[in-house]
Amino acid sequence: MRSKAVVVMDGMSPKMGRTLDISATGVSLTFDNKLATGEVGMVSFELFVEGKAQIVSCQSRVNYCIFSGDHFKIGFQFMNPDLATMATINKFLR
Repeated sequence: MRSKAVVVMDGMSPKMGRTLDISATGVSLTFDNKLATGEVGMVSFELFVEGKAQIVSCQSRVNYCIFSGDHFKIGFQFMNPDLATMATINKFLR
């Protein structure tokens, strides 16, 4: 799954990233900035579900941050996603 993502960490301006993978509990991104494990922010990205683009946004916590080449791979865990967000993600994962 590759799409644009926007990350807004507490106290930071919005930064662009790209999705790598998604699960029911989180998403991994490539990102130009290093983030500390445990940081919390809003992660938004696009999913194509039933032929339509849908924006998914969820408060998320950084689980890991690994330097890889010229960018960082960052794993985010969703924090209390609402029902509509979970329904969209679950439809995508089927």
